[in-house]
Amino acid sequence: MRSPAWTWDELLLICSRVVNNDWRQLRAYQPATGELAELLQSLPLHEAAVRDLPEFRSVTSVSRKSADLITSRPGYTGPATRGGRLTRLVAEAFTSREAEMLQAAHAIENGIGSGELVLIPPQPDEVAEDGTTAPEGRLLARWALSRERDPRLRRLKINQARSRGLPLQCAACAFHFERTYGELGRNYIEVHHVLPLHISGPCETKLEDLAFLCANCHRMCHRGHRGASWRTPAAVRAEIEKAMQATPLA
Repeated sequence: MRSPAWTWDELLLICSRVVNNDWRQLRAYQPATGELAELLQSLPLHEAAVRDLPEFRSVTSVSRKSADLITSRPGYTGPATRGGRLTRLVAEAFTSREAEMLQAAHAIENGIGSGELVLIPPQPDEVAEDGTTAPEGRLLARWALSRERDPRLRRLKINQARSRGLPLQCAACAFHFERTYGELGRNYIEVHHVLPLHISGPCETKLEDLAFLCANCHRMCHRGHRGASWRTPAAVRAEIEKAMQATPLA
């Protein structure tokens, strides 16, 4: 059995340390590299069997991967290493969106440190369709989807809307389940966090942080596309309006 391939989340954490080290290699003898290796070994991304392998996310492998990230950075002119496509994509993302990527890494570290991310089971749709380009990666997507599927939060959000006399309709396309499906659609709606976790950070979810969405628009909010896997309802509404303007009436 061999160590599994590196994931986006793992490379995100390594590259965040490389950036904070002024794009210099993380050396195996440095205590900080050992701490990072322990963090990577604790991520709930791989089967328990591979975690027992001596080489699994060892300080040597972390140091070597940090060098791969450095040589994969756009504009690097030194000798190249064979880091692979995903390594190159992470290095490119940090080059073009450094602040956003550092925020995502910080949110993952906070989630692992608090124990919250470790306790959340894998969620359907936690991996973007392109599998690579979203700054959130698998772990933050898992966290967000788990919170959005919390029936208690959804119920409280619906009760809040009812008490304020607000309709249970999609904030992006205005679809209303009860108007379309009658009794079958009564009190049915999905919720979505307005801000991604890598921006909001680990925090207690407030009802004001949630928006109502139909199933289609909810999926579009989370769909990986052009380096983003998170959209606000307003952003999806803008895409709908743009598509309608581009499509001539029959």
